[in-house]
Formats: sequence, structure tokens, C-alpha cells
Amino acid sequence: KEFFHTGLFARAEELLAKRIIDGDPLAYFLQGQLYFEEGWYEEALTQFEKIKETDFQALYQLGVMYYDGLGTKEDPEKGVEYMKIIINSNSPKARHLKYAAAYNLGRSYFEGCGVKHSDKEAERLWLIAADHGNPKASVKAQSTLGMFYSTSNPKDLKKAFFWHSEACGNGSLESQGILGVMYLYGQGIHQNTKAALECLKEAAERGNVYAQGHLVEYYYKRKFYTKAAAFARRIAENDNIDMLAKITDCLPVYIAKGVAMATFYFARCLQLGLGIQQDQAAAKNYYSRVSVGRPYKLTYVV
Repeated sequence: KEFFHTGLFARAEELLAKRIIDGDPLAYFLQGQLYFEEGWYEEALTQFEKIKETDFQALYQLGVMYYDGLGTKEDPEKGVEYMKIIINSNSPKARHLKYAAAYNLGRSYFEGCGVKHSDKEAERLWLIAADHGNPKASVKAQSTLGMFYSTSNPKDLKKAFFWHSEACGNGSLESQGILGVMYLYGQGIHQNTKAALECLKEAAERGNVYAQGHLVEYYYKRKFYTKAAAFARRIAENDNIDMLAKITDCLPVYIAKGVAMATFYFARCLQLGLGIQQDQAAAKNYYSRVSVGRPYKLTYVV
């Protein structure tokens, strides 16, 4: 398999080199992107630098790389600079990149990384990126706005529900799980257990660990102990949060919360012998593994 992949890569590199010689301007970017996808970040950086003055896609990727320190030393200020160039450009060639650039720039302002922190500017940029729920806009921005309004001071749960609904409708697995929780507890919307379970079950089936954790809690509190224990056992074994985040495109902090919820209720079932054979030693072990807090740095969207 590795030999086959190496052969395909070499063939792709050869074809792109020929297209560059023939004067195909897109081939320069594609070659850089090929290196980027392979994790050859230094080679990708070199290729993108060659064409950044004429190719907005290359400029965008350079912004990502400088912000996250891929193939070069971290330079978030340069990442911010490149995203601003794309957002402020009137060129038709930059138009399709503006939603993603606005989302990334909003994250920079929210985190105060590469630019002075400003919730107001982050919100403004995310609203541009979300574009009233346009499915062709940044779905990440739509989901992020849902989280922003649910944690802002003061909170605006109606706006949070609206944006999670838009993001969910556009395919966001993250927002689908959060919508289920909002329906379950009547946050930003009238409580609707049927709608909550529909959202949570579908999100859980798609791999949303936060939704899975809330389903475990739902089953436990309604005394479906056998179901709760069996489901919780599987979730509690998740120990690679970052890998799950990459696979599901969900925030690690929410995945960690889902795992923590499932682990707690599994420990509870073991301790009390609910839906599973009582095992005090195992219960103690699982209780010790419950942890909801973990630092997380959001990266630019590629």
C-alpha cells in the first residue's frame, strides 16, 4: 500500500512539473498543495512563497502555515496579515476564499493571537463568514457563532439556537449534537424531548461524542441502566481526544466533556451494580479518569 502511494505521489509530482514547464499557472499551487497534503510543509511553504503575489489560494495557505507554524516558525501576525489581504481584495479570484479567511481572522481576534483581542471584531467577522446561514459560506463560522452566543456575557440563547440550526442544516456534526442538548433542556427554544433525541441519536451515530455522553445521561436518569452502562463503556474507552477531533471535526473540549460524562455514569453503574455486575475497584478506576477540563488552541481552517 505504501509503495502504491509512493508511486502515485511520484507520478503526480512528475505531471505537475511538466505542467509548470508548459506554463500552467495553476500547477504551481497544485504542486505546493500536494506537498502540503503529504506533510512536506517546508517544501509547500517554498512553493507557495513563489506565487503568493499572484495566487490568492497560495496566500491563504501561507496564512494558515504561518499562523500554525507549519514548515516555519509560528508567526500569527503574518497569518493575520495574509487573511486581511484576502478579505480586503476586490479580485474575483479571492472571492471564494473570503468566508474562510473571515472565519480564521475572527478566531484570531477572539483568541488575541496575532492581533489585539476583541470579541466585538470576532463577532463581526464571523457574521460575515456565516453569511446569514448561506450553505456555501463558512459552516464553521455558523457553528462558532452558536457557541459564542451561548457563552457570551450576557448570553443570547435564541441567537445561539438560530446559528446552531443553520450550521446543522448545512452539515455541522458539532452543532447537531449541541442542538440536541438545547432541545433537551429548553435552551433558546421550547423543550422538545422528541426533537432532542432525534438530534442526539443521529449526531451520536455520526460520531459526535458530546451527543453520546448526553444520551448516556438521558438513559441513566430514566433508569435504562443496562443501555446506559453498555453505551457508556464504549465511550469511556476513548482516550485519543485529538484523533477523534480530527476524524469528526468536533472541538476537543466538547469531545472530552462527552467522554467525561460517559465515564462518570459508567463508574456509577459499576459502583451501584446498575445494568452491570457491581465492581467497586473498577468503579474507582473509572471515577479517577473523569476529567472535563483540558486546554485547547483553535487552529486556522485549511
